[in-house]
Amino acid sequence: MQTTIHSLKKGEQAIIKDFDIEVVPLKLLEMGCLPGNMVELLQIAPFGDPLFLNINGSHVAIRVETAKQIEVDIIKLNLW
Repeated sequence: MQTTIHSLKKGEQAIIKDFDIEVVPLKLLEMGCLPGNMVELLQIAPFGDPLFLNINGSHVAIRVETAKQIEVDIIKLNLW
């Protein structure tokens, strides 16, 4: 099973791995939603849609439908 932005928990960070370029809106690409960039889930709207993200310093809101299409690798933080 692939991990996507949709499966992140609030505060979790990940690196964008892959996505179908036909599914992701051009505006997201322009704002830095590209493979290799970091994404953090900041907030989830009250009814679960949209998701508020920090992508390379840009705060964006994306629909769950889009978030399910963007594959990521979760960053594991080493807490002492």
